[in-house]
Amino acid sequence: MTDIKTLNDNFRKTFIGGRVILTSGIRAKTQDEIAEILEKVRSFDNFTTANDPYGEHDFGSFDYKGQKIFWKIDYYDKNMQYLSEDPTDISKTIKVITILLAEEY
Repeated sequence: MTDIKTLNDNFRKTFIGGRVILTSGIRAKTQDEIAEILEKVRSFDNFTTANDPYGEHDFGSFDYKGQKIFWKIDYYDKNMQYLSEDPTDISKTIKVITILLAEEY
C-alpha cells in the first residue's frame, strides 16, 4: 500500500486522480498568472515540521507577486459528502486540492 505522502505528492504534481478547486481570488487572476501559480503548487517542496507536522505533504504556502498563496489537500468519500474513512485507499477516496489566497482562508 502506498503511503499518504506519496499519494499526495503524486496528485499535487500531476493533478491526476482528484479535483482541483481554484477560489474566486485565484480565478480573478490572468490565465498566465493562474498557470504560474499552478506550476508553483506542482513544484512545491518546502515542507518543514512547521507546515507539515505529520509528514503527509497535504498543505503548502508560498508568496506570489506580494500575495500569500495556500494550497490544501482534503480527502472525501466517493459521494463527496463525508471525509474519507481511509485516505490511502484510492477506491474509497476522492482527493480535492484547493488553491486560494491566504486572505480567503
